[in-house]
Amino acid sequence: MKHLLFGFLVVVSGAFSACSTHREDSAPAVRIRWERDPENLDPLVLPNENSLEAANMLYSSLLFVDPSRQQFTPCLAEALPTVERTDSLTLLTYRIRPEAVWDNGQPVLARDVAFTLKVMNCPGLPIESNQAQWGFIRDIRLDPADPRRFTLVCAGHSPEYAWSSGDYVILPEYPLDPQGQLRPISLAALRADTTADRRNPVVGAFVQRYKQAQLDHHPERLPGSGAYTLAQWEPGRFLTFKRKAHWWADTLHSPLLPLQAHPQQLDYQIIPDEATALLALRRGDIDVFPMMPAREFQRLRQEVDSKSKLQFFTADSYKMITACFNTRQPLLQDRFTRQALSSLFDVPALIQATQLGMAYPSVGLINPNSKEFYNDSLPLPTFSPQEATSLLQKAGWQRQGSGGWIRQDTNGTPQRLALTLSYRAGDPAFETIALQLRAAAAKLGIPIQPQPLEASLFFDKLRAGSVDLYLFTITGNPFVYNFAPILHSKSIGSGNYTGFGNAASDQLIEAIAAEENEARQAVLLRRFQRLIHEEKPLTVLFFLRSRLAASQRVTNVQVTGLRPGYTATAIRIAPSGAK
Repeated sequence: MKHLLFGFLVVVSGAFSACSTHREDSAPAVRIRWERDPENLDPLVLPNENSLEAANMLYSSLLFVDPSRQQFTPCLAEALPTVERTDSLTLLTYRIRPEAVWDNGQPVLARDVAFTLKVMNCPGLPIESNQAQWGFIRDIRLDPADPRRFTLVCAGHSPEYAWSSGDYVILPEYPLDPQGQLRPISLAALRADTTADRRNPVVGAFVQRYKQAQLDHHPERLPGSGAYTLAQWEPGRFLTFKRKAHWWADTLHSPLLPLQAHPQQLDYQIIPDEATALLALRRGDIDVFPMMPAREFQRLRQEVDSKSKLQFFTADSYKMITACFNTRQPLLQDRFTRQALSSLFDVPALIQATQLGMAYPSVGLINPNSKEFYNDSLPLPTFSPQEATSLLQKAGWQRQGSGGWIRQDTNGTPQRLALTLSYRAGDPAFETIALQLRAAAAKLGIPIQPQPLEASLFFDKLRAGSVDLYLFTITGNPFVYNFAPILHSKSIGSGNYTGFGNAASDQLIEAIAAEENEARQAVLLRRFQRLIHEEKPLTVLFFLRSRLAASQRVTNVQVTGLRPGYTATAIRIAPSGAK
């Protein structure tokens, strides 16, 4: 399961090209609403939450999170890895289950893991986010006596390596490298030569084959070991996944959710408009509506007619809405200006207005429910225009007679405090947050222009660093605290869109990931939360509560705080006539 512990997820609406929903009558299907298209199913890219969910249908990983147990469990691997530590390395030894096979009947072997890691580190391919997440894996040693056994050589020490080292989808070698031409090239050598695609003909030829496969829209060209195949994809309208008649995990008869796949067919209806999605649920065109708007969720839950037709579920989640600052923007380079603007978000009012109270504030990126790591000595966000005024003055801004704010930069050039707030178009919560901030800032003479953007344009502007403030959805989990992909200086431009990062913050992020003692890690995490609270590259507005409505047509709806908030493969069609 590719879980991306502290990855970033921007939920943006795709184009909805038809008002009617897709129907598939050839098999009993579980029908789930997605608000956006996955856009890209290349396993190296996976730009949003829906693409991650789709990848986990098609591929398997060494380890998988069982949401019912909230812990990592073996999937392709027989067991969690054995761990051996040297002075500077961690050695993690896995063995792949003998039952695990590819669609062509060939066994999943250690060399497929080696191939996957080489793809994730291959120059010329889009590997930045993978390197940020799994760059600690420096090499792989295959067992010459057992083709299913291998050892991962990891830099440094961290207890979290035992989980995160198996949390990426495993790709088959045979479709893209049938002659095994990458085998003689070690993972360490590939990582060391950042121009190997231009200097090594074998690597260059592989990069061309990978790109020519166009996996972004043709995942069938790289068949995985997951329970489903992608039967149909009409971008912007629907995706249909069909269960394999013979999936290798069926022989295990495992009680673990990741090793079960009940629906014969999964239809994902892409319905960006919430009113249209609600109508589809009420008329029976979809079965599952994840993260339903709070107002509609509350209203339906109170309707007598809806209670007989629908089921309602809630759970605390690890998904948070954040307001982020591009610290490379000259107006936002100092922390006092960022602190001042953070004081203009009225968090309690926003929780009520956007979530009807079904959310909760936090001092930072750690969920308040993780009490041993949460820094409760820090104050929750407070709406205070007075404090904002004081902080702006501390940052060198002077209010003019016209009401605006001016200061001089280091060259003596006047700066005027006027900003844009970018966010994904069509999200009511983001729109409400943007309007609240604009109104509060306007009363202080600060022009802030909301800038709703289409998904690809928003992402392009983030990568280019051409935004000021932006609203962002970040999803974490309670297993691994790896903030490198979103806040380490090495990730600037490839996940760290705030541009924040210095030697001290980088060292702290690395120390958190490497700390083996839970008590010491808690101290480091509390220090990290204070650092982010003071520097304010972002401010966490609130954590969301998952809200899911489902038809009575389905049962075994496993709602969880882990993304995507439900386990599609666990859902069953209710017996005929069941209520």
